[in-house]
Amino acid sequence: MNKLKKLVIAAGLILGMSAFTGVTKSEAATTHKIQYGETYWKIAKGFGIPINSLMKANNSKPLIAGQNMILPNSPISAADEELMARLVRAEAVGEPYAGKVAVATVILNRVKSPDFPNTVRGVIYQISNGHYAFTPVANGQINQPADAASKRAVNEAIALMGKGNGSLFFYNPKTAVSDWIFTREVTVTIGNHRFAR
Repeated sequence: MNKLKKLVIAAGLILGMSAFTGVTKSEAATTHKIQYGETYWKIAKGFGIPINSLMKANNSKPLIAGQNMILPNSPISAADEELMARLVRAEAVGEPYAGKVAVATVILNRVKSPDFPNTVRGVIYQISNGHYAFTPVANGQINQPADAASKRAVNEAIALMGKGNGSLFFYNPKTAVSDWIFTREVTVTIGNHRFAR
């Protein structure tokens, strides 16, 4: 009897949390109850879903508060999002928020590029010419917890997937030691980082 009581209480808590967050999962799809003032963009970056996928799943129909909308699955797993956020924190600590988004975007662009590994984990832990591609992997800073801004930046980069200028690299021109990196086409400068392809 005690086990049955615990099961009923646990089920009630789960249902209560789903109602509170406005997100309901079923076998067919995940849905979100639209709140007043929400836009496709706010929802996409809040859940870490590419905006193009979100709009397509909902036929780009107008959002009406109180109605449910479909949330397609994110192409990036929760574990990979967390790994990305830790790298973003380590690489872009002290940089503007836009720079954090740009660092996360570089990771996603590399995953799509045939010149790099095709997974987030593969890109982050890539070794090229005997060196890790990202300094925080080599010095252990990747193991520090991500902050809230870095997590938001990763979600925003995922929401922007398929948009942007195709940056595959970033560097600080004051500290870069590779002459090769200066030969890359600069796409944008944000804070202390230059982004390039």
